[in-house]
Amino acid sequence: MSLDTRTTRTGPAAVKTPRATSPHPAYQKRMRLADSLQILCVASVAIVIAIFLADGGAAKFATPADAFTSLGIIAGLVGTDLLLVMLVLAARLPPIDRAFGHDQAMAVHQSLGKPALYLILGHAALLITGYALAENVNVFAEVWNMFTSLPDMPLAFLGLALMIGVVITSLVVVRRKFRYEAWHAVHLLAYLSVLVAIPHQLSVGNLLSEGAIARYYWLALYVAVAGAIIVFRFLLPVTRSLRHRLVVDRVDAVAPGVVSITLTGHQLDKLRATSGQFFVWRFWANGLWWQAHPFSLSSAPSERGLRITVRGLGDASQQLPQLKRGTRVSFEGPYGLFTENARTSPRVVLVAAGIGVAPIRSLLETVSFAPGNATVLLRSHSLGDTYLVDELTDLCRVRGAELRIIAGKRPKGVSTWLPADAARAGITLRKIVPELLDSDIYICGPRPWTDAVVRDARAGGVPKKQIHYERFDW
Repeated sequence: MSLDTRTTRTGPAAVKTPRATSPHPAYQKRMRLADSLQILCVASVAIVIAIFLADGGAAKFATPADAFTSLGIIAGLVGTDLLLVMLVLAARLPPIDRAFGHDQAMAVHQSLGKPALYLILGHAALLITGYALAENVNVFAEVWNMFTSLPDMPLAFLGLALMIGVVITSLVVVRRKFRYEAWHAVHLLAYLSVLVAIPHQLSVGNLLSEGAIARYYWLALYVAVAGAIIVFRFLLPVTRSLRHRLVVDRVDAVAPGVVSITLTGHQLDKLRATSGQFFVWRFWANGLWWQAHPFSLSSAPSERGLRITVRGLGDASQQLPQLKRGTRVSFEGPYGLFTENARTSPRVVLVAAGIGVAPIRSLLETVSFAPGNATVLLRSHSLGDTYLVDELTDLCRVRGAELRIIAGKRPKGVSTWLPADAARAGITLRKIVPELLDSDIYICGPRPWTDAVVRDARAGGVPKKQIHYERFDW
């Protein structure tokens, strides 16, 4: 391992801030919001079951046929509710972003995919079995009867097929075989799968019959979710892009294949962006306009401009260094909780690999800490392939932070974020930063590397609430 400490601390570095005795105010506020949203989510499931029971559902278990049918209805109600929760988590609502951050919200979104699908599959299987028992026919004949005689059932089967396709393409092994744009197009079918399933819910069965309270409750849910998606995924980004009129002002080379892009516009202070956040950018240039890129800010945002630092990894992103001055830019955001608002502790440790240095650099510019109470760790293959290192060195010197560059290749077949010699020597994050337990840790880099740093921090005794990370993955 090559360990290069570039920065001398300035200011009263010898004075050690004591560990906080109470949670950071921003953390307390965020946890109250997160608790409220989680209660709302659990309540939504309880409400749909309560509506079923209030409609006399508890008495509909007298025969095996009734029991299968009732369990099928419950599975369908809960599964559909979870689908709507998934759509809300992906709608990028500001309260969800403030409470959980984009990464955690999308992790929960992905984790709900299989349970929702299993419940919907159970809904179909249980109802088919219940109807078959009631009519004394085999299940295959009942499937045909439902498909041909019940209103809107072909649409319901189509919705189920689309949902299965979305969940399968979301599996990591399958997802990696797709280009992002193709995967994203398939994923949009989730909206269609919910939409085409609505008619059969209203036309089949008595629970959502005309005039029933349950009918109006579900219609209100659908309208609310659709409204959130339309407003926050489509209307708001278009409105903000038109209002702030962002254009490319400058493209500066950082390293081979890596550039910093400075954007200017109007009234950028009203975006309320903060260091560490990211936007989804669309550059209106030939070969680029059809792709959206999630890039983090690499310097503190201001009313004068925004800056991102990007590495050309995909086919289109490799064209970013050729962007011309004045190119129009549309955007979604700002998003993410990789910010000061996640703080819980007096010290801060910023850890980055590769182009993950971008949000780390912007955080270092504005995050609060006393001189001597911050450590920046840059991980690279060699001392010469770190990005923005000169800017980080200057910032650390001015702010009184310590900068360490940890260089060397990782060992093959070993899950570690450190170089081979460090891993063999038993070096850990806590040994590198002895004050780790008194620190908030911000980690940004590729998914496997970031996960390895998180595991190291957790093994060192750092609570989850003090670990904040963003991974370069979709």
